[in-house]
Amino acid sequence: MTADALTDVAGVRVGHATRTGDGWLTGTTVVLAPEGGAVAAVDVRGGGPGTKETDALDPRNLVQRVEAIVLTGGSAYGLDAASGVMAWLEERGRGVRVGPDPAHVVPVVPAACVFDLGRGGDFRARPDAATGRAAVEAAAATEPGAPVPQGCVGAGTGAVVGLVKGGIGTASTVLESGITVAALVVANAAGSAVDPETGVLYGELFQGRVRYPEAEVHEAALRRLAQAAARNAPPPLNTTLAVVATDADLSKAQAQKLAGTAHDGIARAVRPVHLLSDGDTVFTLATGERPLDAADPLALNEVLAAGADLVTRAIVRAVRAAEPVDGPGGSWPNHGELYGEQ
Repeated sequence: MTADALTDVAGVRVGHATRTGDGWLTGTTVVLAPEGGAVAAVDVRGGGPGTKETDALDPRNLVQRVEAIVLTGGSAYGLDAASGVMAWLEERGRGVRVGPDPAHVVPVVPAACVFDLGRGGDFRARPDAATGRAAVEAAAATEPGAPVPQGCVGAGTGAVVGLVKGGIGTASTVLESGITVAALVVANAAGSAVDPETGVLYGELFQGRVRYPEAEVHEAALRRLAQAAARNAPPPLNTTLAVVATDADLSKAQAQKLAGTAHDGIARAVRPVHLLSDGDTVFTLATGERPLDAADPLALNEVLAAGADLVTRAIVRAVRAAEPVDGPGGSWPNHGELYGEQ
């Protein structure tokens, strides 16, 4: 029995801290690696990224393993959330050892942010170190393999995809080799997840599981979206974030290749992608529990293909799980409100 979530990779945990009401519509999500860390990498494709410690993940650089990854709202301000995660890790001696005392560690905590400033009504309501600490504590409190809440939680609380409410989504699979691959996505894109001609989710077109809405339903949805767009401020920045995790034994270079191909999953589910107003970023974590087939030089291919497919599935789930928002910061219907549960 699996959770069909990022937590299906043994040892990986996910925690959310969510802030809503009184001007708030934002939050932070922490992906906590098994103690001792996991091999990590990143690939940034968007033109407006907000990140922290991504240079440390370059295969040419020193750091090999990280203990946590932070996804957060609040644009660049929200990167403060990583400080709370660093403090929590330091208290537990988890990080890069830098001295003779086991307590002398520097936790390397890569982080990336999405733009959601003002969507709850208060531009200054954004995650901070306390939010990050709450999210990592929530992750640590979960049981192994626990289900991951989806929709408008954590870093997906204020997420918007085009004119439709976005959020958090996750998915996983076990390959024929026995390797587990999973993805968690914060869907918050300048582009749309919905085909404007039909109302179908692009990601579901790719998956081949589509029921087209009636023409009058689609026309009513377009009118509703036009009304919302007239009320809302133009979205100046967005960003889709993802973490792809696997229990495969990958080098940093292989993990970076996985992060790069996983971006294809965004491109299948959102159009257009990787714009100057996006900060699209994909992290990878590899726990190393299952070796690749050493006799097969192409053994990584099935992991690469699965990573992209799972990012697409996770984006569909994020949009499907999101709840509509109508508040002082704007109005964003969800896909179900527009098209029902077709």
